[in-house]
Amino acid sequence: MADFTINDLKRILYEAAGANDDVHMTGEDLADQRFTDLDYDSLAVLELSSRIEREYGVTIPDGDLAHTMTLREAVTYVVSRLAEVEV
Repeated sequence: MADFTINDLKRILYEAAGANDDVHMTGEDLADQRFTDLDYDSLAVLELSSRIEREYGVTIPDGDLAHTMTLREAVTYVVSRLAEVEV
C-alpha cells in the first residue's frame, strides 16, 4: 500500500503554494494546525488536492480537503483514499 505522511503533505504544500516566511512548518503540534492557521488559503488547498491526485493516483472531490481541516485530518483522509484505490 502506498504511504502518505505529514512529511509528504508538507512537501506537496511547499511545491504547490510555497511557504510563508512567517510560518514554520515544524514542531510537535504542526499536525494539529489548520491550513488557514498556516496561511494557506482555499486556492492553495485546491492545488494541493490536484497534486496529490496526480502523484498518488487518487481522486479527491472538490472541497474534500477543506481549508479548515487540520494537517493530521488531511493525511488521514488521503490515506483512506489510497486504501480505497488499492482494494
